[in-house]
Amino acid sequence: MDLVYEDTLYSRPTTEPNKPTKRKPTKKKLTKTGTFEVYKDKAGEYRFRLKASNGEIIAVGEGYTSKKSCINGIQSIKKNVLKPKIVEL
Repeated sequence: MDLVYEDTLYSRPTTEPNKPTKRKPTKKKLTKTGTFEVYKDKAGEYRFRLKASNGEIIAVGEGYTSKKSCINGIQSIKKNVLKPKIVEL
C-alpha cells in the first residue's frame, strides 16, 4: 500500500518556520477500478475478461490451455500496464 504525505496550510507550526516537522503518513484512498474474471470458453480454453466498475467488459484475453497460464496472463497485465504509453498509428 502506498503512503501519501499531505501538506496543508496548517501542517507546519508558525512559531518555528525553519524547523522541519514530522509528517504523518496517510493511507491512499483506494478506488474500485475493475475486476478480472476467469472463465472457460466453448472450446474448453481458459480466458479472462476485465470488467470496469460499472460492469462493462473493457478487455478480453486470449485462450489459454491451463488456468495457471491464464492467471499468469492477468499478472503480466497488472505488472506491465500501470502507466502505459499511448501510441497513435
